[in-house]
Amino acid sequence: MVQAQDDSIEKILRHYADVQGGLLPCLHALQAEWGYIVPAAIPRLAKAFNQSRAEIWGTLSFYSFFKTEPPKPFQIQICQAESCQAMGARAIFKSVTAYIAQNSHLTDVVDIEAVYCFGNCACSPCARIGDQVLGEVSAKQLNTAVEDMVAGGGSD
Repeated sequence: MVQAQDDSIEKILRHYADVQGGLLPCLHALQAEWGYIVPAAIPRLAKAFNQSRAEIWGTLSFYSFFKTEPPKPFQIQICQAESCQAMGARAIFKSVTAYIAQNSHLTDVVDIEAVYCFGNCACSPCARIGDQVLGEVSAKQLNTAVEDMVAGGGSD
């Protein structure tokens, strides 16, 4: 596994290292490969892009969509952009977060994340569960959808 991971990191780095502005596309490719940026990639990224490890970590921490830990099997994202906020998204986020925290069968398998805009503002508030964007959602609907997703074992 380690050798296969090393080989994949090197292949991705070779593709982007000489591209002007290649760090962000490289990070996206690494995350697409494993669902997060694997720790073994950090020193290699620094060397390939002639940056310090701290600069690489700075880039990773600046962009909230880059993950540095393995994702949980199920993902829920709730939009917090202006239109969704105006329609109660903050309260929905707090409610769904509390629901997940109070249900032990969900806490280890569901990640919840605040994101900004799915481009579905006419149907605010919006959320994404797995790959499905939902509009005009309520906390109760999202709690049910999360339960259904986990019970069904799929992210769609």
